[in-house]
Amino acid sequence: MLFKAIEKIHQGKFITRYDVQYETESGRKKTYEMISRNPAIADFDGLHDAKTDAVVMIIHDETGGQILLSREFRMAPGEWVYNFPAGLIDEGETAGVAASRELREETGLTLTHISEVWKESYSAVGFSNEKNVVIVGTASGSIQPSDSDLEEIQADWYTKAEIRALLKVARFAARTQAYCQLWSRAR
Repeated sequence: MLFKAIEKIHQGKFITRYDVQYETESGRKKTYEMISRNPAIADFDGLHDAKTDAVVMIIHDETGGQILLSREFRMAPGEWVYNFPAGLIDEGETAGVAASRELREETGLTLTHISEVWKESYSAVGFSNEKNVVIVGTASGSIQPSDSDLEEIQADWYTKAEIRALLKVARFAARTQAYCQLWSRAR
């Protein structure tokens, strides 16, 4: 692949749409449509910006017997989807601080322990360069409705048996589905 150019197509409030011009190994000229949280990509190096955009939380209860999922209405597919709690990292925040804030805002729970912080990964590598970091931990407290009137989120705890049943009938975000499938079958 030989990068040729990048052109900003549309600047939205939260994302920017770009066309990336490149040439295949066989010499075929191609245009790749993508979105980014970065509003100022001007060259190839800008595609792999060092900034991590968001945090994803894999949260278990303090016994380890339940996992926290959010059922959220997502406008892109136009339906309710199960996902891990997640959100953008605000300017000046660490991933841990963002995870604590987002968890409290979306579920009312308190992040009590972080057991792992995974290396950043891409959210949707097929059309975006957005990166997130996964925080694995535990939370306590009682679940409360999201404090945002812009999001429709219903959080709840699920056992392994409940997850196995849910996986058969509900829509999931891919990363959440994969993790839940493995977690629910682990001994």
